[in-house]
Amino acid sequence: MSEYINNSSKRLAALREMIRDLHAGADPEAVKARFRREFSSVSAVEIAEMEQQLIAEGMPAEEIKALCDVHVSIFQGAIAEVGGQTVPPGHPVHTFQYENFAVQELLTLIEQALSRLPDEQALAQLRTFAEQLGEINKIYLRKENLLFPFLEKHGVSGPSKVMWASHDDIRALLKAFQEAVRQGEEAPIREAFAPLAQAIRQMIIKEEQVLYPAALKMLSEAEWAAIYQQSDEIGYCLVRPLAVWQPSVPPVEAPAPAPAYGQAPTGEFRLDVGLLTPEQVNLLLNHLPVELTFVDESDTVRFYSQGRGERLFPRTPAIIGRKVQNCHPPASVHVVNRLIQEMREGKRDVASFWIPMGEKFVHIRYFAVRDAEGNYRGVLEVTQDIAPLRALEGERRLLAED
Repeated sequence: MSEYINNSSKRLAALREMIRDLHAGADPEAVKARFRREFSSVSAVEIAEMEQQLIAEGMPAEEIKALCDVHVSIFQGAIAEVGGQTVPPGHPVHTFQYENFAVQELLTLIEQALSRLPDEQALAQLRTFAEQLGEINKIYLRKENLLFPFLEKHGVSGPSKVMWASHDDIRALLKAFQEAVRQGEEAPIREAFAPLAQAIRQMIIKEEQVLYPAALKMLSEAEWAAIYQQSDEIGYCLVRPLAVWQPSVPPVEAPAPAPAYGQAPTGEFRLDVGLLTPEQVNLLLNHLPVELTFVDESDTVRFYSQGRGERLFPRTPAIIGRKVQNCHPPASVHVVNRLIQEMREGKRDVASFWIPMGEKFVHIRYFAVRDAEGNYRGVLEVTQDIAPLRALEGERRLLAED
């Protein structure tokens, strides 16, 4: 049996078989006993690969998520460390773990406040704690937008399919808890907190015993450097990194420096983030739900978007290269000049106007365009019929039939 289990592909096959049995309704305790008989330990990478293979074989990610907590309970205590890796303060994984520690401390404070209800001071504390707990979303956003994309480049998409769905479950539970705290009724607060705390703690176990060890094994230092470099854009939960991490290599896929603007050898335009072909740029601009007109620093009309339907205000190619003052009636030119001058001098960055037009309600905004050094480079006009937006009520989170 040991020779069988020591074979990597057969180990994964055995793990998949156990999980399939579990999903088919097998007794979790019986599966756990079998696991203990056949495995002395299992690596986090093997668990990630096992779930990845199950998804590739057609098992729905939602079904894996539904029993993921049971998976963790079976493997818990038998998950081997990956290569004995340690991470220094400031490293993204160290920060994730530090945040998890802070979250668990906050959960304990919430439980202590719950024990003192219906005391008014305890309820006031709960309102503060519930708001602070909302910062856990920053952990999940960094995982979804930084860690998962790099794992996917290594062919591992299971976490993004399974964990992301669990993130959304926790977000919904958190929203219900925060609403219960706002209402101030003791029983609903307790009822909302119990499943939330359990879900968060189970997620922390999955992260620290499976996700982070597997990611440390797969990702290069350059990839971690890129995650570190971009983490500030999303922010942190309750605490900040304990130190400045200084990787020994530059980050992979670092944004191109300003002198690289222009066409790449493959024909795409280099942008601040990403590459787009000229066709893609044109399609993107013409599919925005707004009409755009750009006037450069010399007051010359340089561009307008075509849009996808009837225009709110007429535009023709003849205006390209024309001074913007000549595109307005003489009676309003002084307003145009004042707006441009205030933006040129840095006295104004935005100007907004709105006009009822029959069934439409047209919102017109002007934005000063400035380069990285703050130099005035022109004005962008953004026009939109917001009547449909003004009519919205309630919420709509999923695609539904109109």
